[in-house]
Amino acid sequence: MSDTDEPQPGNAVEEEEDATELTATPESPQSPANGPEGQEATEENEQVNQGGQDGEELNPEEEQEGEQDREIREQSNENAVEQGREEEEIPATGGEEPTDSPCNTGTPRLLQPQKRITINPEKYPLNVKWALGINQALPVISLLDSERLEIAYGCSNVAVIYDHTSNSQHIFQGHYNPISCLCVSEDRRWLVTADKGPDSLVLIWETHTGFPVQTLFGCHPEGGVSGMALSHDSKYLVTVGAGEIQRVCVWDWTSEADGPVCATQIQPEFGCQSHVVFHPNDSTQFLSNSRNQVVFYRWDTGELEYSAPALSDKTFKKKVGSFSQSLFHSEGMEAFSGTLLGNVVVWDVVQDSASQVEKERRALKLIPLQKHGITVLTRTDRCIVTGNTRGHVTFYDEHLKLIKWYDKFNLDPITSISFSKETNGDLGNQESYLKDDRPSVMQNFVLSTDSATVVHVNTQSGQLQVVLRENSGALHAVACHPTLPILTTGSYCGILRAWDYQSLGPICSRAFHTERQIHCLAYDPRGFYLAAGFTCGTVYILDAIDLHNKPENRFRCANDGITHITFSHDSHYLATADMAKAVTVYRLCPQDGKLVWDFQWRHRYHYEPIQDLLFGVYPGSTQPRLLSLGMDRRLVEYDLKNSGEADLRILSTTRVEQSAVPTCMAWYPPFTSEELLLTASHLYKMKLFNTTTKMCRKTLLGPTHSSPIQKMSVLPPSPNGEPSSHYLAYIAHNKLGLQILPVDGNPCRYSALICHPAGISHLACSNDGRYIFTSGGTDCTVCCWEINLRALEAEAALGGRDLVPFYSLLEGGKDGQLFKDMTDYFYYCQLRIQGIDSMEPRRVSTRIPLSELPVMMRALGFFPTHKEIEDMQNEVKYSRYAETGEIVTDIDLDEFIKLYINHRPVVDRSREELQHAFSVLGQLNERGERVIKRDEMLHLLQTRGEPMTEEELAECFAILLGASVEGGLPELGGFDCKDSADLLESVLPEEISLETFIVDILGWPASAKEPPPTETGAPHRPEAQYQSESDAP
Repeated sequence: MSDTDEPQPGNAVEEEEDATELTATPESPQSPANGPEGQEATEENEQVNQGGQDGEELNPEEEQEGEQDREIREQSNENAVEQGREEEEIPATGGEEPTDSPCNTGTPRLLQPQKRITINPEKYPLNVKWALGINQALPVISLLDSERLEIAYGCSNVAVIYDHTSNSQHIFQGHYNPISCLCVSEDRRWLVTADKGPDSLVLIWETHTGFPVQTLFGCHPEGGVSGMALSHDSKYLVTVGAGEIQRVCVWDWTSEADGPVCATQIQPEFGCQSHVVFHPNDSTQFLSNSRNQVVFYRWDTGELEYSAPALSDKTFKKKVGSFSQSLFHSEGMEAFSGTLLGNVVVWDVVQDSASQVEKERRALKLIPLQKHGITVLTRTDRCIVTGNTRGHVTFYDEHLKLIKWYDKFNLDPITSISFSKETNGDLGNQESYLKDDRPSVMQNFVLSTDSATVVHVNTQSGQLQVVLRENSGALHAVACHPTLPILTTGSYCGILRAWDYQSLGPICSRAFHTERQIHCLAYDPRGFYLAAGFTCGTVYILDAIDLHNKPENRFRCANDGITHITFSHDSHYLATADMAKAVTVYRLCPQDGKLVWDFQWRHRYHYEPIQDLLFGVYPGSTQPRLLSLGMDRRLVEYDLKNSGEADLRILSTTRVEQSAVPTCMAWYPPFTSEELLLTASHLYKMKLFNTTTKMCRKTLLGPTHSSPIQKMSVLPPSPNGEPSSHYLAYIAHNKLGLQILPVDGNPCRYSALICHPAGISHLACSNDGRYIFTSGGTDCTVCCWEINLRALEAEAALGGRDLVPFYSLLEGGKDGQLFKDMTDYFYYCQLRIQGIDSMEPRRVSTRIPLSELPVMMRALGFFPTHKEIEDMQNEVKYSRYAETGEIVTDIDLDEFIKLYINHRPVVDRSREELQHAFSVLGQLNERGERVIKRDEMLHLLQTRGEPMTEEELAECFAILLGASVEGGLPELGGFDCKDSADLLESVLPEEISLETFIVDILGWPASAKEPPPTETGAPHRPEAQYQSESDAP
C-alpha cells in the first residue's frame, strides 16, 4: 500500500475548552490486521470503471442481466397488518428486542422460499417486465444468502430486487413519485420505500413474498420524505419530511394507529436532514445529519426531543468539512460523523464532574482519519466501515483502529455499502479470526458507486464481482432493431449499449469520450445501420451489430444538438433535425465501387423548433418522401427527387393548426384506400390529413391525461394478433399509453399508466409488437413494458358500445341538461329551416343540413372559427367519399354528438391567456395598467387572424355589451346598424384594460379564473373529467 493511499487514523484534534475533561489519547496508526489480505484485489479485478478511448468495447459480462416478468399485487392494508399481528405488541420503549415481536415472528429470511407475489399480466394492458437503470443516489441493499446473490435498489418510481444468480427481477410498484428513500430491517425481511413529491407514500414490503404489508398515506404532505430508518427490532420507523421546515416522525408501523407515535419539527437552519440511523441497542434514540448539522433525538419520555450540538471550524481550529453520514457506537453514548474532508467527528454526552448530571452531546474529537473524503460511514458487527471518494473501503474497530482495507478496486466514489447477514464463518470458513480478539471482517458486502456500478466483494478472497453497471448520465435515446430482439440505449455519459430483450442480457457496448451526450438513435429498416445523434451536433452511422463505424461515417454538419434522426424505407436516406430548426439529409452514394454515406443537404425552413421528422413513401410509388412538423404549425414536405447538389427544395408547406401547437405525427394505418397522416397537438386533439392534398379529414379528441401526447408510434403487427387490428403507443409527459385504432374520440379505447414520474423522454416498439421501451431522461432508466392487447380490448368493451362512452363526456351524461339542449336545438334547427312563422305542416326529420352546424355549435357555447367550421363540414361531407365516391350533405343527432365532443375545446380560455395577450399587445397608461387603444384593437380584429368586417364587429360588441337585445338572430330579421363606426365608438371606451375586457365586455366575474357557465348550459370543462380509470396512478 502506498503512503498516499493508506488510511490515516491520525491524532485527535481536541477541543481546547475544558481540556482536562475532553482529553483523549490519540490513536496510533495500526498495521492492517490481515496483512496482504487487506489488498487482495488483483490486477484482474481493477477494471471496474468505464474506460477506454472512443470506440472502446465494454465487457458485456459486466452488464446488467436479468429475466422474469414480475410485478406487485396490491392488497388491503388491513389484511396486511393482521397478517403481521400473530403475536402480542412490542413495548413502546427501546432496549433488548422482545422475542415475541410481530416484526420477528416466523422463519428467518434465509429459510423462506423465494416465491413472490406477482401481478397477473392478463389483467392489464401494460405490464413492466424489466427495469434497466439504478438511482445511484439511493443505497443498494444486500440480500445475499448462501444460495443467491440478491440486491435491492431504487429505479425511478419502483424498487427492484435483482437476483444475479438466476438473472431475474422482482419489481415493487406503487409510488407516484420517484423513490427518494430506501431502507431495510436488520434481518432483511422488511423493505421500506418512500418518495418525494405530491401525494407521497411510505410503503413497507415483505421481501419474502413481495407483499405490501403497510402503507402510510400523506405522512409528510409538505413534500414527501427525505430520510428514514428502521429500528434494530424493526418495530419503529422514523421518517424525515422533505419540506422547508422538516417534520420528524416516529411510527409504530405494526399498529393500527392513524398517526405517528411522536413527532417534532426542526429548524430550517439545520439544513436538509437526509441521513437517519437508529441506535443499535436502543430504539428510543436516533440521529440525523445534513451537510452542516448533526441532530440527536430521544423519545423515551413519550415526547420527541432533539439536540443539535454546535460545531464549526473554530471549535478545533481546523476545517471540519461537510458531513456525509453518521452512526452510533454499539455501546454507550458515543457517535461518529464522517466528513468530505476525510475527518471523523466523535460525539459524546458530557457529564458534570460535580453533580454527575448528563449534559447534551458535544463534539469531543476531530480525527483526520483519511486523506480523501468519507462518503459512507456504516457498521457491521463490531467494525466501523468507511467508503471514500477514491473508491476505497476501510474497516476499523470501534476505537477507530485500522483492521483492513481495500484500495485496489479502481472504483469511483462510493455511495453505499451493505453487508450480508451471513458470514463466511457461517459457510464453513472459520479460520480467519484474529488472535488478539479484535473483530475480523467475515461478512461479504455489496457496494455501489456514483457511476451507477454495483460490486460484490468477497472479504476472504478479495475477489470482486460486478453485479450491475448502469448509466450514470441522463438517458434519452432508445431504439429497437427492426428484425432482431435488440434494444440499444444511449446516455449522456457517452455509453452506447445493445441489450437482448429476450434473453435479458447484454450484447455489446461502446464508450464515447469526445462526443459524450447521445440524444437520439435510429435503426435503418433493413437493420444494417444504427445512427446516433449527439447534443454537440455530431452524427455517427454505426454498424448495427458491433456498434463500430468507419472513420468517414462521422459527420459534424451542425453546431446544435440533434433532436430527431430517421432513415428512409429503402435505407438510402438519413435525415436529422437539430435545435437550430434545420433539417439535414445524408445519402448512401456509390463511390469507388462501394456505397458510402455522404452529406447531401441542410436547410432551415421552420422558424420554431422542429417537433417531428418522418420519412414515408409516395402513394403508388417506392420514391421516399420526407416531412417535418414544427412548433410554427407548419408541415413541410421536401422534394428529395428534384433537389440540387446544394439546395434542399420544398414541395409543399401546410399550416396544420390555427391556435394549437402540433407535438408529433405518424403515418396512419390503411383502414381505407385513402392515405392519411395523423398529428397530435397540445390542446388534446388529433387530426387526420390527406397525404396528397393535405386537407384535414378529421379532428378527434385524443387521450386527455394531465398533459397532451408528446410522441406516438403505431405498433408493428403482432404475430399472434389480428392482421386488421392496429394500435398506437404514445407518451404524455410521465405516462405511457395504448390507443386502439382507428381513433374516434372514445375515452374507453385508450389506457395509460405512470412509468417515469419526472417525464418520459422517448419510446421504442419491438419489431414483433410485444414490447414498448421507455426512457426516463434524467432518471437514467429504461423500462420494458409487455403489451396485453386482450386486456386493452376488454377495457374498451366494458366501456359500452355505440354512443354510451361518449355520453360520459357530456356534462350530466345522457340525463343531463346539455344532452337535452342538444336534442331541443337539433329539432329547433329544422323549424328554423322551414321558417319560424310558417303555417305549413312541419316535416320532422332525423337529420339536419351541414349548413346548420355553426348555429348548433354556437348555441351550445362552442364558437368555432371559420377554418374550424370548414373542417367540420368537410369532415362530414367527405366521410364516405373514399368508399362510395359520394358527398354527404346532412348529419343526424348521433353523428352530431360525436362531432361536437371531438371538436369542442377540452379546456376553456382562461384569464391567464388574456393577461398574456394584453402583456404582448398592450401599452402602459399613466396608472401603470396594460391597456389597448380602441382603434388599435379594432384594427387588429379587422386585419389579423381571420379578419372581421366592421359590421361583424359592431354586431358582436352590441350583443356583448347589451346594445342589441335580440342578438341579431337571422330568423328575427338580422342585425340592423346604419353606422357601425358610431356604434363601436359609443359602446367601447377609448382605452380597454384587462379588467374592462374581462368584466364589462365578456361578462366574467372579476375574480374568476375561468368563464362562467352560459345560460344554455354550455360546458366549461375541467381537464380531469376526461381522465379514464386506467389513468389513475
